[in-house]
Amino acid sequence: MDPRLVVLISLVVAAWSLPQPRVVNTKYGSLRGAIMTPANRQLSAVEVYLGVPYAAPPKGTLRFFPPVTPPPWTGVRTADQFGPVCPQKLPDLSNETEALLKMPKARIDLLKKIYPYLQNQSEDCLNLNIYAPIRGKETFEFNI
Repeated sequence: MDPRLVVLISLVVAAWSLPQPRVVNTKYGSLRGAIMTPANRQLSAVEVYLGVPYAAPPKGTLRFFPPVTPPPWTGVRTADQFGPVCPQKLPDLSNETEALLKMPKARIDLLKKIYPYLQNQSEDCLNLNIYAPIRGKETFEFNI
């Protein structure tokens, strides 16, 4: 048998055996998340649903009022990326010597690490990141 065919068949079988993210239904619409495998081998993979709105954006007439229910959506919403963070002023880290006068080195190191996640800012930031254990094809209801 051709070795390339054996490799191809092995890859297809391996891909089928990987857990696939489920489509879950909420009262606002359907969501398809992703499977996240932690770098720590002692932890199990989880299903993640990222950037799920829990309230309408606080814009216009909704500004400075309690959150209101988000509008429902049609179809399946892909929830595999973090939503935007709420607007915030980020410290200037371009001159580390100058920044050290205003904050400790550990804070600068932390900000450098999370800075990529803080770039996407929007007032439409009222969203959740949901992590759930993988349960196979069984049906379980989780309260969140």
